[in-house]
Amino acid sequence: MASTTQEAGHGAAEAAQGGGSSMPQLDFSTFGNQIFWLAVTLVVIYLILSRVALPRIAAVLAERQGTITNDIAAAEDLKAKAVEAENIYNKALADARAEAQRIAAETRAEIQAGLDEAIAQADVDIAAKAAESEKAIAEIKAGALDSITAVANDTAAEVVAALGGKADAKAIAAAVSNRMKG
Repeated sequence: MASTTQEAGHGAAEAAQGGGSSMPQLDFSTFGNQIFWLAVTLVVIYLILSRVALPRIAAVLAERQGTITNDIAAAEDLKAKAVEAENIYNKALADARAEAQRIAAETRAEIQAGLDEAIAQADVDIAAKAAESEKAIAEIKAGALDSITAVANDTAAEVVAALGGKADAKAIAAAVSNRMKG
């Protein structure tokens, strides 16, 4: 240490005299001392880094790697659960659609059965009303024929009487009847 002080003083003296270099670290006479302290400093820095700083950094990196690995595993687990939930949802949706189709088919069948029953009842009602109408038409037609026959008999008797003949009721009725038949 004393030699370092003397050399530093010697370098300062030379610098003051203007005879040496202006930078003491470039002075060749102090290179041995500078190399020694450089080696000591590097060894101390190496020991501090290897014993204190690097283990802490390694622990932090290992903790981060563990956290990342755990997070990735949790994400994969959640992804698997999401896929499973989606599959369950799709199955439930397909089941619901199938149930809706089944209910719709049952409802259509019930409506069709009711419609068929209503159509059959309407056909029965229409047939009954048609039969009643045909019967009423037949009665009206028979009544009309009777009325026409009576009017034709009366008219024929009046025409024969107007022409000056004697009208026989049986002969007029037979003539009208023959004419009505065609």
